[in-house]
Amino acid sequence: MDIEVLGALSVREHGVSVVPTAPKPRQVLALLALNADQVVPVAALVDELWGEKPPRSARTTLQTYVLQLRELMAQALAHGPDERCTAKDILATVPGGYRLQTRGGHVDYREFDQRAGLGYRAMDAEDYAGAARRLADALALWNGQALTDIQAGLRIDTEVKRLEEARLCALDQRIEADLRLGRHRELLSELTVLVNQYRMHESLHGQFMLALHRSGRRGEALNVYQRLRSTLVHELGLEPSAALSRLQRSILMARPETPAAAGGSGRLVTR
Repeated sequence: MDIEVLGALSVREHGVSVVPTAPKPRQVLALLALNADQVVPVAALVDELWGEKPPRSARTTLQTYVLQLRELMAQALAHGPDERCTAKDILATVPGGYRLQTRGGHVDYREFDQRAGLGYRAMDAEDYAGAARRLADALALWNGQALTDIQAGLRIDTEVKRLEEARLCALDQRIEADLRLGRHRELLSELTVLVNQYRMHESLHGQFMLALHRSGRRGEALNVYQRLRSTLVHELGLEPSAALSRLQRSILMARPETPAAAGGSGRLVTR
């Protein structure tokens, strides 16, 4: 079974989609996919579907959704050669819950973690070209926001935020690797979009400031700092971090710091 969650949900058996059209069964499949090969307790599925006020029929209704998913899996299995495998083998009932078995299939978020991990190790070894390449390969697995087509409850929403934070971390490190390789001009258009998308992400703003300054656009770099400071003060009552303030002073004094110093702690301020 192949699973993709880094974009729209895709779950395929023998190349055949087993994603239902109804929102609630899709939600069940999405949570199972996020925890592929692991037991998802019935209580977690009920909580995801109905929150703090599940109906009395919640467990019975959940069983109905599971049966619907198994019907789709049975249809997909008919397209393959393995007659010994059944839908119950793929979506297994286990003590206390259910488990979606991938049986060695491709899972995109696991592949992302593996590729990103190689990139981080390359960064630690100061192999910036290798890090930029591997992190770009990891980010290429994303096709929009995770599970963008799923009606998410609290548990899926938490997982989506975790995946997004992992994506931002890989993106931050890939940009830093590119800065260390002197690709500041090539980064300007991408960073222009990113700082507008993530209005309070200090590391991205610091990288944008550095790229602008190294491209001979000192005034614009200082304006980026002022816009971020105004946003932080107005919306959160916070000043920029010490690392970003040091970068601003170094640009004022025409002494750009290194990408590592510009990135600082990578603090992401959210509401």
